[in-house]
Amino acid sequence: MLREGGNAFDAAIAALAMACVCEPVLASPGGGGFAMIRNGQSGNTTLLDFFPQTPRQKRGDCSSGYRSITADFGSATQVFHIGPATVAAPGFFAGLTALHESGGTLPLADLFAPAINAGRNGHRVSSYQHYLSTVVRPILTATTPARNLFAPSDELPAAGSIFYNSGIADLYCELARADWLQTSIADQVLAEQSDGGHLSREDLEGYKVEAREPLIVPVGGASVFLNPPPAACGTLIRYALTHLDSCGMPGMARALHATDQARLSARGDLAKLLERPMRQKGTTHISVVDAQGNACSVTVSNGTGNGEIVNGYGFMLNNILGEEDVNPHGSTDWPTDTRLASMMCPTLIDAPDGRLIALGSGGSNRIRSAIFQVVARMCLANAELEEAVRASRLHIENGHLDVEASENDGGITQLKSLFPDHRIWSEKNMFFGGVHAVSFGSAGQFSSIGDDRREGAAVIVE
Repeated sequence: MLREGGNAFDAAIAALAMACVCEPVLASPGGGGFAMIRNGQSGNTTLLDFFPQTPRQKRGDCSSGYRSITADFGSATQVFHIGPATVAAPGFFAGLTALHESGGTLPLADLFAPAINAGRNGHRVSSYQHYLSTVVRPILTATTPARNLFAPSDELPAAGSIFYNSGIADLYCELARADWLQTSIADQVLAEQSDGGHLSREDLEGYKVEAREPLIVPVGGASVFLNPPPAACGTLIRYALTHLDSCGMPGMARALHATDQARLSARGDLAKLLERPMRQKGTTHISVVDAQGNACSVTVSNGTGNGEIVNGYGFMLNNILGEEDVNPHGSTDWPTDTRLASMMCPTLIDAPDGRLIALGSGGSNRIRSAIFQVVARMCLANAELEEAVRASRLHIENGHLDVEASENDGGITQLKSLFPDHRIWSEKNMFFGGVHAVSFGSAGQFSSIGDDRREGAAVIVE
């Protein structure tokens, strides 16, 4: 899209559309997310919240559309809840529209063309994409339509094989012509909800993207723009940055530990934030900056999917009401008509040397620690973008330390003494997120990096 004369908004929309084709475990039109955007002409920065909203009413016997499956991570298993009753109102469609209206210049038909082509003609499955599908195989094969799409020969697409999804290609063809509420896409979403779901036409038509003022945190001469409440992550990152005494691993560990203690004790403003239900599962992140100073840092999620395919359109609705952090006591314990909180935190940085930096991460509740460490290294330790992203990471939760390091690393000794309850990861791992970032300097120079932990990719268009 940039080569075709588009800007950062155009590129982000096209990338989001393609992500739903190529990594449906993490991104789907049935979910939602957040975008931190910068208008290069006005200089204004805004957070667009298009995260899912809980239904306005609970309908019927919730348990009839709600069931549990077990996902196998190899070294551990985890229970997920799926079915029609786990679906919150998706914000993805409205989010694409809001992004385009915020500054997109190319027609939607052009922006969706690569995704349409990949859906119809197929794309080659990577090793990482295959691995993700095997983890949630019980969800991808939960119903006959899901099996027909994701495992038509009873096997999930292997690495190197070609995956086809003509339904999602048809979806983008319709979206290029009309608002989704005026197409049969909305009708089929409601049809999928007819047997045990809670969504109504009013939920879909009443959904609105919320434009919010970002949290702005001064860090070492830089201004860092973070996701504000009701999202949780921005507040937690701000807390960690203001409690950082050094950029070494022990200093970062102490700041993250203080933040986790504040989260657990829910003091001050954090208490008000954490009263909201929170969503923390799998995510996709995209960062784009263009030469006109436009920027879009956007993170989306579909939970893990609800196991049901929207008829004719090749995508799975979210299972966000089935997440235990939103819905801890079973299928009926969720607040109605509420925008849920999230750990997602697309971020922009105005650096003191004039650079504009866009970054973000997937990684569940490790998003906050991943972004915190990258921001701290760049803004306080003057690390270059690639150095900050590639550096070893740590995460602290409930007093437990996870850290990327060698057991023979002398610098790890102090950390191990500070946190007797710890786990050493000898190699970099997707557990610690995937920070994908790009920067644009005042002299017109670009730099970018896709985090190898999550098979990230980066492209600079001359």
